Amino acid sequence: MQALEILDYARQLHEVRGERAVLEAAQRANACEAKGDSEAAANWRRIQSALTTIQSPHVS
Repeated sequence: MQALEILDYARQLHEVRGERAVLEAAQRANACEAKGDSEAAANWRRIQSALTTIQSPHVS
């Protein structure tokens, strides 16, 4: 997945799942790793990272 796709998917997942989105992304990454799908797992880890950024409080 490209960076823009990752960010777009993370935003959509955050809209639907809210704060639970990070946990869901982590669970999906773990499931992909368990199946041996390292590419999908890496994408889910990138989505998880983007979600962490989206959900972190913004300080000015």
